[in-house]
Amino acid sequence: MQPSIFNPWAWRDPSALAGGYDQATPSVTPPQRQDGGHDGPDAPGPGTPVDLVGYHVQASDGRIGTIDEASDEADAGYLVVDTGPWIFGQKVLLPAGTVAQVDHQERVVHVDRTRQEIKDAPPFDSDAVDPEYRERVGNYYADRYVPPAGATPRVF
Repeated sequence: MQPSIFNPWAWRDPSALAGGYDQATPSVTPPQRQDGGHDGPDAPGPGTPVDLVGYHVQASDGRIGTIDEASDEADAGYLVVDTGPWIFGQKVLLPAGTVAQVDHQERVVHVDRTRQEIKDAPPFDSDAVDPEYRERVGNYYADRYVPPAGATPRVF
């Protein structure tokens, strides 16, 4: 079996950036809503690019903040999350590869890291976003990547 190589800057499921679904995951066909609607904001139609700014971010063990900036560039995707009072109003940079799921109806991005892992990541400084910083952040998250149970390894 080949080892999995985690690319922290690539979206694991690029279709999650397109709207029209309660949830977007690579292996699940979105269910049809039986209730005819929901109480939240409308999600854009399938294939419509979605701006994730303003979405809430949920770590594996709790909420961490709100997306302040997002990039969907190929192999350079990231989220800048404003943590509010959680870590004294600091912002954190999350590589796109940490995103496990996007729920457009609830406007929530789920990441597969704990709050502590995110808090311990290299501090975000918008003035210091250079290749060395991106490499440091990418290595930090890649070193902590554990593929989900039963997942097929992907090699980039």
